[in-house]
Amino acid sequence: MDQLKIGKFIANCRKQKSLTQAQLSEKLGITDKAISKWERGISMPDTSIMLELCDILGISVNELLSGEKISMENNQNNEKLLLDMAKEIETKNKTIWASMWAIMIVSITALLAGILIAAFIIPEGVWQLVAILGICVVFLIPCFYALKLEVSVGAYKCKNCGHEIVPTYKQALNAMHMGTTRYLKCPKCNKRTWCKKVIEK
Repeated sequence: MDQLKIGKFIANCRKQKSLTQAQLSEKLGITDKAISKWERGISMPDTSIMLELCDILGISVNELLSGEKISMENNQNNEKLLLDMAKEIETKNKTIWASMWAIMIVSITALLAGILIAAFIIPEGVWQLVAILGICVVFLIPCFYALKLEVSVGAYKCKNCGHEIVPTYKQALNAMHMGTTRYLKCPKCNKRTWCKKVIEK
């Protein structure tokens, strides 16, 4: 799978539809930076928005993944490519998801251990308070990274209309949440609702 070739193909199809990166990103409910990364071959469109992207650009998923317009004779080869890519993405997403949970579990365990140690070893007073606050601040660093991993896989499903939302890191960070369910504004129905994280369709 040639990401550079796919990126150039996305850019050409977008231009043929007379769309700017900003216009395409607005239709998909994502940032124009994400479009730019696709077109430069840095990253690939998430599977949750791939069908919508293909619909907007007037291409098939097979054509998107091969990075070119294809004839019917080449269709079987491209179906195999599609299945291989789906497996590759699924494996990658599972690894990222497992890493996110591992980071959170280790961080929470370290936080609780740190607070207990500070509470029982350091004498009561200013230094104990400083130590506990310091431990809490250090705990936040892996939390921010874990959120980045959470946002990078799958999408959040709107409870109201079922649309799958791929928010920016900032949008996810600023949203209220309960575990991996976040209170987000859906670009399709334009309503705020609790959106559950979905890793795959």
